[in-house]
Amino acid sequence: MFKQLKAWAKALKRKIFVLYLAYKDPRVSWYAKVFAICVVAYAFSPIDLIPDFIPILGYLDDIILVPLGIKLALKMIPKDVVQDCDLKAQEMMTNGKPKNWIAGSIILAIWLIILIWIIQKVYFTFVK
Repeated sequence: MFKQLKAWAKALKRKIFVLYLAYKDPRVSWYAKVFAICVVAYAFSPIDLIPDFIPILGYLDDIILVPLGIKLALKMIPKDVVQDCDLKAQEMMTNGKPKNWIAGSIILAIWLIILIWIIQKVYFTFVK
């Protein structure tokens, strides 16, 4: 079972690289590029929408959202582009994944806004 899980994770990682490369391809429509780059940014982001330290929910976004986003994005991209990018992704996987600190910063800002809002609500409810 562990080998199957490891193979699934490796295939998922490869598909993320395919989306990353397809984003740069001029044959891909603008809306597919926007969706693909959002999926790639979230997958490569050092910060998750739901932090991993939250039991069960923290890993559900990685297990459900990322594969679902990849599947939808790949359906929007022409098959010939996916095939070309798949070959390039094979090479790219040996070099490591790019980091998207902008997407990570946006997700961190969202969490900070939520935290400030919660603190403000608690303060005005219990202190005042």
